[in-house]
Formats: sequence, structure tokens, C-alpha cells
Amino acid sequence: MTTKDEKYMQLALDLAASAKGNTNPNPLVGAVIVKNDIIVGTGLHRKAGEPHAEVHAFRMAGEHAQNATLYVTLEPCSHFGKTPPCANLVKDSGVSRVVVAMQDPNPTVAGRGIQLLRDAGITVEVGVLEQQARRLNERFIHNMLTKRPFIISKFAMTVDGKIATHTGHSKWVTGKAAREDVHRIRHEVDGILVGVGTVIADNPSLTTRLSEGYGKNPTRIIMDSLLRTPLDANVLNTEEAPTILVCSNDVSQEKIDLLINKGLTVLPIEKDERGLNIDEMLARLYEHGITDILLEGGSKVNASFLQQGAIDKYVIYIAPKVLGGNLSLTPFAGSNPSLMNEAWQVEFASFDKIGEDLCIIAYPKQGEEN
Repeated sequence: MTTKDEKYMQLALDLAASAKGNTNPNPLVGAVIVKNDIIVGTGLHRKAGEPHAEVHAFRMAGEHAQNATLYVTLEPCSHFGKTPPCANLVKDSGVSRVVVAMQDPNPTVAGRGIQLLRDAGITVEVGVLEQQARRLNERFIHNMLTKRPFIISKFAMTVDGKIATHTGHSKWVTGKAAREDVHRIRHEVDGILVGVGTVIADNPSLTTRLSEGYGKNPTRIIMDSLLRTPLDANVLNTEEAPTILVCSNDVSQEKIDLLINKGLTVLPIEKDERGLNIDEMLARLYEHGITDILLEGGSKVNASFLQQGAIDKYVIYIAPKVLGGNLSLTPFAGSNPSLMNEAWQVEFASFDKIGEDLCIIAYPKQGEEN
């Protein structure tokens, strides 16, 4: 690995990242073709079902791909999907060297594309900027390994850890720039999830409203054990976005049919002493094509995901405010631990200032049950 390899791979990663929100359930992939230190081709996977990054890059490079180096953020696919395998395209392209950031995380195909290229006499190097590539495709990796959606817990709080007053008032904890950043995340995910309490209290639309005027609306997912969502709630307006209501499997069929007739999807699932079965819910949602979810619930919904070990990433906005109050709400409710060593451990990944607020990205600490 050389500094040049890292430079060109970073360009490929940047290209891949520009398609966030558009490729699900496929990964984000970027490709750069370099010959004699000149970039002769670039490409990215723009949207699921469309040509892969390598295809675009080779179309641009044309005959200049002969004896060039291909930089690609993910192992070229070796299996037929909606498009032909890219490993065959690379093998026949004339490139003499391929630099791959990471292997395909799909256990059934991992390494096959790389081996196909090596068997064809092409030099293949793997692992350049691998950590960055894995972070970029954390959702896809999680999907491949678990067959469950990737769960992002997002919440905004004051410096003293409050998300709302004792009355539930929370508009607004953070400033405009941080709220805009949340809409950017909404654009990138398949689903956005809240509890029925949030729907009843705030009547949110849960849509994407970016200042640039564009944005993909995620599927709204409402955890509503008893199907108490009001029939005039904004989230039931399916002209804006699809809505899935998750309820207990002992809810009457009459209630379910009423909502289905309004164009909604209803998922009855098991309920136990902890509430709705999160794992069953996530498995069902994945079957419905939901590959990642932005969790925007209140403290009770947040706690249910935390306690069932279902959070994969935290996006935490901290406002320069101190609210105080014994009854002010915090991000996670649930049982009251007695000892500090009962806390769920996380690892901080990044810190950024967005407008007047601080944004922290964190992940469950490896080796912990969560």
C-alpha cells in the first residue's frame, strides 16, 4: 500500500458516499481507474438496479483501462443479481492491478471475486482504507450478517441530558442546523420509527424536509401495541410516504382491517413482559425491504431497543442549554440501575459542531451485549 493508493481509494470512497440514501438494499460503492498517475475513469453505484460503479468507470476509461489500476471500495461482485457480476467485467477489462478496500461481507460470496481476478493473473491488493470502507457500508455489512435492519438511535438533549420538560415539551432542544442534519439522515434511511405516544402527543409527519428542496421520505414505522393511532394522524397520510403499524398479535382483526383498508401495512407480532418483541419486529421489517431505521422515539421506545440490544449506532445532538428539573425527560427510560457498572458501554467515533450544537457519533462497545 502506498500514499497514492490511499489517495485514489479516498476518492473512490467519496464518490461512493455521494449516493447515500439511494442504493439500499445495495452497498455504496465507488471506483477509480488510474493509468500513469492519471485518472482515466470514475464511477459509483448510483441506485439499486442500475449499473455498478465498475461499469461506469470502465465506460469512461475505454481503451485507457489497458494495464491500468482499478481502485474499488468493495470487492467486485462474483454473482448474478439484477446486473451481471462485475468480477468478470474487471477480469476482461485489461487492468493489470486491482486495489480493493474490503471483501464482500456476504458470507456466501466473500473472496470469490478477488480469487477470480487473481486466477486471471491480475495483481489484487485488499485492505486499503478498509476501516473507512467498513464504516461507509456499516448498514450493508449488518444486513448481510444479521438479516435485520441497521438501527440508528437519534436523540437531541441538553447539556444535563434532558430531551423534554416534565410536560413533554421539546420544541426545540437544538438549533436549525442540527434539525437540518436530522433531515439529511432521514433522506438516507429506509425507515423512521416512533412510538404511538409520540404520534398522539405531537402528530408528526415524519417526512424529509431539506432546505435544498429535495429528500426521500422514509417509511414511517409506528410501534402501537393496541392500534391507538388516531385515524386523522399525519402519519396515516400515505400520499407522503408509506406507513407500517406494528401492533400486538392479539389486536382485533376488525381494527387491523380498518387500517389496511386505508392503505396502511399492519404487522401483528408477539408481545411479552417487556413489550413488543423487537427481534421479531425487525425480522418482519427486513422482509418488507427495510434495511435501516432511524429511531426517533421517546424515552420508552428508546429503552425498549436498548434493553433488547437492538441499537447499532447512536447519533446524539447536545444543545448548549441546561434544563434541570427532577421530572424532565431523559433519552432512555426503563428500569433503574443500582450500580454504575450496569451501564451500557459505548465508544465515541466522532465529534462535530453543527451550528450551535454538538453532534456525537457513537457505537455499542465491542464485546458488550448491546
